[in-house]
Amino acid sequence: MRLSRYFLPILKENPREAEIVSHRLMLRAGMIRQQAAGSFSWLPLGKRVLDKVCRIVREEQDRAGALEILMPTIQSADLWRESGRYDDYGKEMLRIQDRHERDMLFGPTNEEMVTEIFRSYVRSYKDLPLNLYHIQWKFRDEVRPRFGVMRSREFLMKDAYSFDLDYAGARAAYNRMFVSYLRTFTRMGLKAIPMRADTGPIGGDLSHEFIILADTGESQVFCHRDFLSLPVPGADTNFADDAEIGGIVKDWTTPYAATDEMHDEAVWASIADSDRVSARGIEVGHIFHFGEKYSKPMGAKVTGPDGKDHFVSMGSYGIGPSRLIAAIIEANHDEYGIIWPESVAPFDIALINMKAGDADCDKACEALYAELAATGRDVLYDDTDARAGGKFASADLIGLPWQVIVGPRGLAAGEVEIKSRATGERTSVPLADVVRTFRGTR
Repeated sequence: MRLSRYFLPILKENPREAEIVSHRLMLRAGMIRQQAAGSFSWLPLGKRVLDKVCRIVREEQDRAGALEILMPTIQSADLWRESGRYDDYGKEMLRIQDRHERDMLFGPTNEEMVTEIFRSYVRSYKDLPLNLYHIQWKFRDEVRPRFGVMRSREFLMKDAYSFDLDYAGARAAYNRMFVSYLRTFTRMGLKAIPMRADTGPIGGDLSHEFIILADTGESQVFCHRDFLSLPVPGADTNFADDAEIGGIVKDWTTPYAATDEMHDEAVWASIADSDRVSARGIEVGHIFHFGEKYSKPMGAKVTGPDGKDHFVSMGSYGIGPSRLIAAIIEANHDEYGIIWPESVAPFDIALINMKAGDADCDKACEALYAELAATGRDVLYDDTDARAGGKFASADLIGLPWQVIVGPRGLAAGEVEIKSRATGERTSVPLADVVRTFRGTR
């Protein structure tokens, strides 16, 4: 993509309304535009990151056996009255009426709707286990939306819902999502720690939040230092082997870890001071098991192997891709801007033409642009006539993993400069070796 043809409205000054790093950098880098309190438009650069995050989420949900569907944003209030949550949910739910004066709502979550889908089609235990997920916009009318997309009213959510015959099956489904989440966040360059958590308005008796440690985190969290070195399951993990998956979950839940709401001071006191990690944390995922909380009032049951009807045991599993992007930035930035992990970067390489209009610089950049693109790399080519200092500042701000810097002085020596955004290291490379160099960087 040529920068001269790209929509990238970079801001030079820090916006006053931005209270935290991710909000400030997302606005400055031209990723988002605030439309109302807690509501944002995603501009081209931000949308590319959002799509890459969603792609990783989808790949790991699919790997774990979940099936993607897509449910509406607007839901009937009658479904929520069936479950008993319509009046209990609170003012966070945006309640509306259609032209026929039917009570509707903008979905804050989808337990009721997916349960209605399940009960309409599934009758036998032979159709279980089943896990359905979608990635859809949600709305929760926060009292005080703040921190940009970290705590917004409208947000993108991946929510999955599992259905099983009994608790044993439901626990196995919970474990599969647990391990899927570990892999998902690791692929985005994050170290997420699962912590016992309150179930909140979702309900249920088993819950974990996945927390990344960050100085700008929303809440205090507590964990054993062992979590910082635990190995994350690899791509060869067998999600069909309940014993293998259960063993991984045991390893990741044996050391102490809890959010502030679930913190146990007595247990904490028994851990050696050198093994305690008390820090701020950002929630990037939340999983729940809630058994028959929705299936029983809504009549979602199947015939079991004993010939009797059984209300299915359910769980739900959420990741907020839009919120997750802010968390990634909070964990990966410096004084100059964002430092994207390669897996979610909007482009792989910033190709910087130091002297656009110079015949040699233009020729070298055009050749590199074509050759790098041919290797499958996403390249943002700065072919504008801006000053060199401005080009460097913009490249650092948007945080692409690599910068290829082409200038007259280097070309005279047959070289270009390659900079790693993560380390700041700069190396001079022969022009003929640039493409070969990038073949080995991922």
